[in-house]
Amino acid sequence: MSKPYILHGWHLSYFAGKTRAYLRYKGVPFVDHEVDAYTLMWKIPRKTGATVMPVLVTPQGEWLQDTKHITDEIERRFPQRPVTPATPRQRIAALLLETWADEWWMPMAMHYRWSFPENYALFEADAGNALLPGFPRFLKNRIVAYVAGVLRGYLPSVGVVPEQFQVMQDWTWAMLDALEQHFAQLPYLFGSKPSVADFALLGPLYGHLSRDPWPKRYLIEPRPHLKAWVERMNAAPAAGGEFLADDALPPTLQPLLNAVFSEFYPMVTGIRDEVVKFLPKLSTDRKRLPRALGVIEFPMGKGRFRRAAMPYTLWMMQRVLDSYRSLDADSRASVEAWLHEQGAPEAMRFDIGSRLQRAGLHVKVEH
Repeated sequence: MSKPYILHGWHLSYFAGKTRAYLRYKGVPFVDHEVDAYTLMWKIPRKTGATVMPVLVTPQGEWLQDTKHITDEIERRFPQRPVTPATPRQRIAALLLETWADEWWMPMAMHYRWSFPENYALFEADAGNALLPGFPRFLKNRIVAYVAGVLRGYLPSVGVVPEQFQVMQDWTWAMLDALEQHFAQLPYLFGSKPSVADFALLGPLYGHLSRDPWPKRYLIEPRPHLKAWVERMNAAPAAGGEFLADDALPPTLQPLLNAVFSEFYPMVTGIRDEVVKFLPKLSTDRKRLPRALGVIEFPMGKGRFRRAAMPYTLWMMQRVLDSYRSLDADSRASVEAWLHEQGAPEAMRFDIGSRLQRAGLHVKVEH
């Protein structure tokens, strides 16, 4: 390979953390570039159609956007060290947990960053140095204030409002306790090597909870096994490692799976219903759905949570369903038996309503 891949992303970023760790684990030769203002505001939108990070530039000059598209391409080009389990139950469980980590955890990550003022100094320093390297601090602070204002503007749409702080905090505390217990038993979610679900979960747990001062001190530091997992995920990859034998799922994952079936699925159902309501408004020549639709409500821990419906989540769920449908009959039967044990026998027959296609940060209806 004549040139390395180039990763454009910040350590502050929810999704850049998972991509950086994944590329390192796969042994992909890459250069890590902090995203400056010119790249973020002009170059990335021109190349990908969206103002996003991370973006991975291939040696062939392709600009890959969206972490799922990035991992799909890298898995195809670097088949060694596969991160999706080959056995059916582990495969579907890993894909479900990956989708849950990407789509469910965002409000918690944003809350623990933006609701605690002591975190801002780190954001200001890191983002300012990345956006305007070599510029005076007052200019860095000015552009960071603009970016921070844009990001804070998203908080209500994802449900980060004061009346929901307690339900988010109670849920996060309980889930981190469950993860602490799991990582006391196993180094990764499904055994002695990381899976797609591990990399997805690293998104919120590294960029936000493990680096921002308040959650680092109160959420991560008191949980040494969870902290050690974050460090392992960011370290040079260890040799060897396997997923658990015989398609086994560790009992310590049960709290996470319970959350998927009892909380995440109701959220996805609400999103589907909002999309179905919106479909008559789509023009015949423009099938792209809005980034956000109406407000939905669903369970979170012992409470309820309200946020805008994001159709993109349905596209992520579609990927899980497609993977299930690609299995042979015996493998599907094994998954069905497991889902019946989970009290979720209909989980792989979930109807998302319309076939969807990703379009940058949006999705569009195929038919």
